[in-house]
Amino acid sequence: MSGAEMLAVTSIGDGTVELREVPKPTPVGNEVLVKVLSSGINGADLLQIRGLYPSPLGWPRDIVGLEFAGEIVGVGERVDQGVLGRKVMGIVGSGGQCQYLCTDLSNVIEVPKNVPIEVAGGIPETFLTAFDALFDQANLSVGDCVCIHGGAGGVGTAAIQLAKSTGAHVTATVRNKELRPKVESLGCEVLAEEEFQGSGPYDVILELVGAKNLQNNLKELNLLGRIVVIGVGAGATTDIDLRALMATRGTIRGSTLRNRSTAEKATLSRAFSKRFSHLLDSGTIAPVVDRTFSYKDVSLAYEHFRVGGKLGKVILTWD
Repeated sequence: MSGAEMLAVTSIGDGTVELREVPKPTPVGNEVLVKVLSSGINGADLLQIRGLYPSPLGWPRDIVGLEFAGEIVGVGERVDQGVLGRKVMGIVGSGGQCQYLCTDLSNVIEVPKNVPIEVAGGIPETFLTAFDALFDQANLSVGDCVCIHGGAGGVGTAAIQLAKSTGAHVTATVRNKELRPKVESLGCEVLAEEEFQGSGPYDVILELVGAKNLQNNLKELNLLGRIVVIGVGAGATTDIDLRALMATRGTIRGSTLRNRSTAEKATLSRAFSKRFSHLLDSGTIAPVVDRTFSYKDVSLAYEHFRVGGKLGKVILTWD
């Protein structure tokens, strides 16, 4: 491999991933060059490698990955050299699973000093998604009752911790019986999916599973309650009775981060860092890591991610 090349996780949309050499990027303008040290794997990556979720305009079409952590090793002409050497993390439209990437300086936040860089790559996408859904979309407040469907996943475990740290009363549904005690250890009540009906009312319901839950969500919604849909892995369409929504004067909102502008992502990242960085640093909240793989074993990592029964994140390290 030449000095102008790097290794990246790529896919042509056939359901498989391949580690191959691609050109190493050069930062320009307000960009920084980050030597990636860890990258999280997310559900959106599985959709992308199946050809079902193409990357947004302006981002690599064939390099996978939405989140990263690493060290700034280069800067564009409008960036102060003083940022060199900083450990940072952030989200991208795609291209996060590679040895080097370029992104706007405004789109990275510093990794808290007590957070290992090997797991920091599993923070940005999951915690920013949960942060946006709970606080920007659902306006979560102290004392609210919140239910998180899909509590064992990366976003679910992040959302439980963020909601608990805010003073909300948190319930999570978890399909896998073996994972329920582990999710409960995060400080929430845990229900089997079939136990959800009749467990409300909830002020906020975070939907990470899919459309099949929506009708029951409406039945368990409190007056002026909020449903936020950020995951549809179990299906994206369903029939609902809108009278239930009308009766509670509730709202249903959907949200995703991937297609947002750099400016929107930067604003969200800074808001999260300002509010929760000190809790990451103290260990009060932390990414829940199921397993870490070397980038050399990327195919095994994706096979592991596909299989059910995981708690939290699967992370690639670029050692």
